[in-house]
Amino acid sequence: MQKLLSRLVRIGVCVACALPLMSMTSAPAAAEASLNPARVSSKGGDSMKCLTEALYFEARGEPVKGQRAVAEVILNRVDHPSFPKSVCGVVNQRGQFSYKGGSLRMRDGSAAARAARIAAEALAGAPRTLTGGATYFHTTQVRPSWSKRFTRTTRIGAHIFYRRGGGQRVASN
Repeated sequence: MQKLLSRLVRIGVCVACALPLMSMTSAPAAAEASLNPARVSSKGGDSMKCLTEALYFEARGEPVKGQRAVAEVILNRVDHPSFPKSVCGVVNQRGQFSYKGGSLRMRDGSAAARAARIAAEALAGAPRTLTGGATYFHTTQVRPSWSKRFTRTTRIGAHIFYRRGGGQRVASN
């Protein structure tokens, strides 16, 4: 039964990933223009898989808006010169995400499919307007010492978002 459930989750994630990409074939030039190659392909893993896992394990209990905000932070980091230049590089950066190092089994199929859908939208160039260019976040359950050094941009659900410096945004879209 466990193998069947695992297989169904994988199929659901694949379908959720494929649907947005299939709709892009009707406008290939526009789709190509909106995709950043550094985000789509990355050494060390598949961007879609890395972003889906990060959304699932960091924010699956959040509303869709909260998961989109976490995706924004990851993509803002990809675009920022101080972070790795790929989604998997950002997600796998040592000490950055709390779920790393634990079990990576996505047990909730509907939450995994939702995370995959949000990841696909983000990688396809969805506008990044929720976090004010944030490159950091934490849950309201903790108060890390680093949070005092950054500018707080917003709170969405159980996450508080920050960026470096004052008024300058990091995100380009």
